[in-house]
Amino acid sequence: MDISQAIAELKKQPGFADNVGMVLVHNGTVRGWSRTDHSTVTAIEITPDREKMLAICREIEQRPGIFRVVAHANEGLMHPGDDVLFLIVAGDIRENVKPALSDLLDRIKSEAVTKRELCD
Repeated sequence: MDISQAIAELKKQPGFADNVGMVLVHNGTVRGWSRTDHSTVTAIEITPDREKMLAICREIEQRPGIFRVVAHANEGLMHPGDDVLFLIVAGDIRENVKPALSDLLDRIKSEAVTKRELCD
């Protein structure tokens, strides 16, 4: 996913200028070490549940002030430094957009994306 292109497409949607004062982006990448024991990670295998991701996005979009939510997860074998997860939340004010992005990230990671670390 090209973040700049995705944001440009959002800005073309009817109602964007009237309803959006903030766009927050998350760009998750493969870390070179494991959270569990800091061992070196050589790769991770990512499996997204795209239907669940879409359902979570639509749910977050129902919140007050949220205009649009976009989520994209790459799939397959990835290496440290590779992009894994892109999230975009567009909405009216930071009091609505910041918690929406935080909840979106936590839910996508816990409910819709699985990963398997390959360590040395």
